[in-house]
Amino acid sequence: MNVVIVLIIVVVSVILHELSHGLVAYWLGDRTAKDAGRLTFNPIRHIDPVMSILVPVVLYMLMAPVFGGAKPVPVNYHNLKWHEWGMALVAGAGPLANFLIAFIAFLIGHFSGLLYGGGGEIPEFIFTELVFINLGFMIFNLIPIPPLDGSRILYAIAPDGFRNILISMERYGFIIVYLMIFLFGEVFSHLMINSMQGILNFFYLLVGQ
Repeated sequence: MNVVIVLIIVVVSVILHELSHGLVAYWLGDRTAKDAGRLTFNPIRHIDPVMSILVPVVLYMLMAPVFGGAKPVPVNYHNLKWHEWGMALVAGAGPLANFLIAFIAFLIGHFSGLLYGGGGEIPEFIFTELVFINLGFMIFNLIPIPPLDGSRILYAIAPDGFRNILISMERYGFIIVYLMIFLFGEVFSHLMINSMQGILNFFYLLVGQ
């Protein structure tokens, strides 16, 4: 049951993440995602079998911070208003969506008591995972290594020389990320957990605790 709940939360979260990318790109003048049929809640259009299902479920089974991704939404940089700044806005929309999901789930769970077992174990588990999975997605995608969203944001403010480095890393970005996780998994896990806990502490600060 827990694995099924985690899988549903992961799928919904990655869909909203990618949909946010596509919507912001559309609002900034690029129809690529719309024409590709990506402005939809249909999971088939967004899910990547490895990053959307296998990786998050394995991480959950290993009791590690859950993160993952989906099929990248196609965006034509040249169609966007403000070009690199427009691309930064498109990139930032995905992690922002995950942050908002986590924050809204926290608020509902906190004030209803469901986050603390007030409605039983299953609602507590659902709200806890909604918060932590989406914070995990947000933090993971903000890593400034192509093709993750953090690199698109960094590109907008980086000098030309560093932009060239980011472009050259594009083809091998996920390999670098996988190697980083494989070689420094424990350190990476601690950084993820500490970052999520720091944001959760911020949430509690906002509600006066």
